Amino acid sequence: MNILVVEDDKLSNLVLCKKLEKLGHTVLSAENGRDGWYTYLRENPRIVITDWMMPVIDGLELCRMIRADRRLRYVYIIMLTARGGRDNFLEGMNAGADDFLTKPVDIDSLQGRLRVAERVVNLQTVASELEGLLPICIYCKKIRDEHDVWQPVEQYVVQRTETSFTNAVCPDCGKRVTGTPMEE
Repeated sequence: MNILVVEDDKLSNLVLCKKLEKLGHTVLSAENGRDGWYTYLRENPRIVITDWMMPVIDGLELCRMIRADRRLRYVYIIMLTARGGRDNFLEGMNAGADDFLTKPVDIDSLQGRLRVAERVVNLQTVASELEGLLPICIYCKKIRDEHDVWQPVEQYVVQRTETSFTNAVCPDCGKRVTGTPMEE
């Protein structure tokens, strides 16, 4: 799994990256939220482990930025902090974190949480693929929508996009109907 570690303490960053690599993950690293954001945009990791308190852009803002990005693939975010307590936990979750670990990080706890992260990311991938399937009648080509209503393809598309349609006849259908080839 591709994991982005965003941690401003160089030693903590290095130690965490090495432990994650030993667990078999591909690890990307950034030393502040701004660099983490650019690495996220460029590399599209599935999991982000970010420190809360960092220079330039902190972990909370990085979480908000990732959630606002709305990529098709879900990114699981684990927030690391020395801060404890319910209010800090809720603040991190409200910013978009999926999980919360206090420092120093216990590698066994992190490994367990990464298993959960992988399951969530994999389930989201399957759900996205299923959402992308459109049931279409093989005879009349109507599409069944989310309310189990069958409607013409054109109506379905117009209701959900900025697309509009014009009528045309393709060369194959024109030849079948008229018996002579039609211009494209």
